[in-house]
Amino acid sequence: MWTYPAGSIRGTWNRPECLTRLSQRFQDDGNMSRCYSTGRPRVTTPNEDRYLAVTAKRNRRSTASDLSRQLSSATGTRVSRQTVYRRLGHIVLYARRPVRCVPLTATHCRQQLAWSREYTFWTPQQWSCVMFSYESRFSLQSDSRRTFIWKAPGTRYHQENTIERHRYGGAGWLVWGGIILGSRTDLHVQSVTMTGHIYRDVILEQHVRLFRGAMGAEFLFMDDNARPHRANIVDECLQSEDITRMDWPAYSPDLNPIEHVWDMLGRRITARQPPPTCLPELRRALLDEWCNIPQDQIDNLILSMPRRCKAYIASSGRHTPY
Repeated sequence: MWTYPAGSIRGTWNRPECLTRLSQRFQDDGNMSRCYSTGRPRVTTPNEDRYLAVTAKRNRRSTASDLSRQLSSATGTRVSRQTVYRRLGHIVLYARRPVRCVPLTATHCRQQLAWSREYTFWTPQQWSCVMFSYESRFSLQSDSRRTFIWKAPGTRYHQENTIERHRYGGAGWLVWGGIILGSRTDLHVQSVTMTGHIYRDVILEQHVRLFRGAMGAEFLFMDDNARPHRANIVDECLQSEDITRMDWPAYSPDLNPIEHVWDMLGRRITARQPPPTCLPELRRALLDEWCNIPQDQIDNLILSMPRRCKAYIASSGRHTPY
């Protein structure tokens, strides 16, 4: 006659069939410890796992529920969303938000590639004479970005993992700023759309012209190819003020370091406590945070231009990690 160890009879051990097995095992080898179990059998076969992987890669915007239904329709095997996540995780494929990028045509890629090859060997001294400028829009509304895709690590900027989309609208402020090595312009904030007259009378006359006068003939002004920037009255103003405009390829925000400054500004606005709840508060926050951005971070972005050019060359003029 034998007895169970103290405290061992609890939970599933109280079931008669469990006690019978333990009693027989103790009589056979004197051991009543539980045997190793391999766990629940896998629901899917290796072929079904490969089917999930191929389907996810073909349509990267499919949800786990979509993939589960497609697997059930194709093979008759029904699995849960969690099983789909685990199977794709085994091949290092995870649900992540896609990168939002501007639409690029073959012409845009050729122009950006040619520009990058021309300026890739510029020295820091040459880049220090360039003022990078651009407009951006900040609003109280934001994109929820609830769409996910199946993406492997290190493939964030691959073409199949990006969404080409223009900026979102909504009530907010249009801002303009310029950065140069060691300095920056004041932030211009307006509620209306930028026009050629505003660009000439406010941006060029009140901001850019001052830097041109301080730096001399080596000064280069970078702006994009937006219609207000290329108006005849703007070209005439640049000629009269002897401001040299830098050639710039269209649709190339990855090349412009001020885009990262806008990102820093947006993060600072979001981190404010309490956050802006109306347009006047948003305007004050933009002006304050623009001045609080450390200048050394802006300088590092400008000095990254050689790396940006090399990244464009490596990607054949398409989207880059910048």
